[in-house]
Amino acid sequence: MNRVKLLAGILLFTSPLGIFAQRTVRTVSNNHASSQLERPKLVVGIVVDQMRWDFLYRYYDRYSTKGFKRLVNEGFTCENTFIPYTPAITAVGHSSVYTGSVPALHGIMGNSWFSREKNRTIYCVEDESVQTVGSGTDAGQMSPKNLLATTVTDELRLATNFRSKVVGIAIKDRGAILPAGHSANAAFWYDGKSGNFVSSSYYMKELPAFAKKFNDEKWPEKYLSKPWNTLYPIDTYVQSAADDQDFEGKFKGADAATFPHDLTKASAGTLSSTPFGNSYTLEFAKRALEGYALGKGPVTDMLVVSLSSTDYVGHQFGPNSIETEDTYLRLDKDLGAFFDYLDSEIGKGQYTVFLTADHGVAHIGGFANQHNIPGGGWSTGNFTRYVNNLANEKLGITKLVKSMTNYQVYFDYDAISAAGKTMEEVKALLVPELRKYEGVANVIDEEKWGDAPLVEPLKSMLMRGYNVQRSGDLMVILNPGFYYGGSSGASHGSWNPYDTHIPLVWMGWGIRKGASNRTVHMTDIAPTVAALLHIQMPNACIGEPIIDITNK
Repeated sequence: MNRVKLLAGILLFTSPLGIFAQRTVRTVSNNHASSQLERPKLVVGIVVDQMRWDFLYRYYDRYSTKGFKRLVNEGFTCENTFIPYTPAITAVGHSSVYTGSVPALHGIMGNSWFSREKNRTIYCVEDESVQTVGSGTDAGQMSPKNLLATTVTDELRLATNFRSKVVGIAIKDRGAILPAGHSANAAFWYDGKSGNFVSSSYYMKELPAFAKKFNDEKWPEKYLSKPWNTLYPIDTYVQSAADDQDFEGKFKGADAATFPHDLTKASAGTLSSTPFGNSYTLEFAKRALEGYALGKGPVTDMLVVSLSSTDYVGHQFGPNSIETEDTYLRLDKDLGAFFDYLDSEIGKGQYTVFLTADHGVAHIGGFANQHNIPGGGWSTGNFTRYVNNLANEKLGITKLVKSMTNYQVYFDYDAISAAGKTMEEVKALLVPELRKYEGVANVIDEEKWGDAPLVEPLKSMLMRGYNVQRSGDLMVILNPGFYYGGSSGASHGSWNPYDTHIPLVWMGWGIRKGASNRTVHMTDIAPTVAALLHIQMPNACIGEPIIDITNK
């Protein structure tokens, strides 16, 4: 028995988890034993919406030394970070980063999903019980109530008896609310109708003074008062396709999707689809950091920022556009200025930052086809009509499909019953036929995962995206390169690496310099932050700490 205990002790302190275990008991300050646990003053989580992993290096030669290059050269890069579930969609990604969990458990199935309880599609952060704070629109009727799990931001608040402050900021409401968690001090997002950063009565009765002052400065009007032109001469954008492409989306009222983009007649909402939306977000983040005195108290605070404009630009123009390249070059400069600000305000080495993404993006079909690569937009409307026609013709069921969202088909159970049919009959007929539909790789009965003819990791990814209460009846898997969408613009959502291979870079307090090609997952981020801070991991967490990054 003594040998067993001895062996267990050795394993504890020599295993990967033992590295973190040692950190929980060893607290050193100025080479002397300290009575206080070492923690950073501030943790900054940055999610770059729709940033595929390769964007970290695609424009590397043109990045400054202060932005992305600083992260890579001073920090630790986890080169093979993957999303472990499908669908790869914004709300799901933000939830999974901060819960360390997957849709099967945290319940966020997409930006929206069909609710059988409400008999309608619901939005991921909708909440009619709260009111907008900061404008007269309905943009603030939002909260995290649909998120079923805690976040690492919640756990930080719990661990310090709510003395730690947590603030979430993004252009998108879901990009601010879901990372900030249930117990955040505040979350702010952009109201494209009013041109203001707003919040919800879930968090506050009125905007704090710093936010009111920021809104009064009318930043959107300043950004939209001049055309969007390239940061550098346009002929130097060698990593992008030619500017004039039929498959790129146009701004409203524009004759072409080419530079310069005239923004002077655009509405405030257009700001989101320009690189200046990211600049605007980071400027507000600085004001919030000062307004809430983040990183200035006796316990660790957390600022979570999502940079949404990369997604809007990417959807409109695609990942091979000059617009996307220009957006990342501008974001690089904005990040450099933000890190300089954190050095000055918090102190270099006194804060920990991680940068990741919620998902990637597929090549626009038109671009891929130009280069003999298969792929393209796939119409959910056409597929739904096909399913309904097939069910009516073969089974006598009128309008079988209630909804199709997030690659899942929801059946109308009343229609099935009215036709005197059973679910087994419906699926037995439909599944083999739907597998023949153009662009479809497979169709899976979501109640029979164990029998599904799928290879790994696809099978596990699909299962992690299935929630008994909120998912549909069938899951549609498309061939590589295909995505929900039309002939213009890009999209995402699949299990494929272009959608699920994301960047993950750490820098600052507690982080050693280096890189690893070991496979890790998006769900490992939250438990890693928890381990660094010596707090409990979120309550539905399935990830593991990334032991490579620690300097102790």
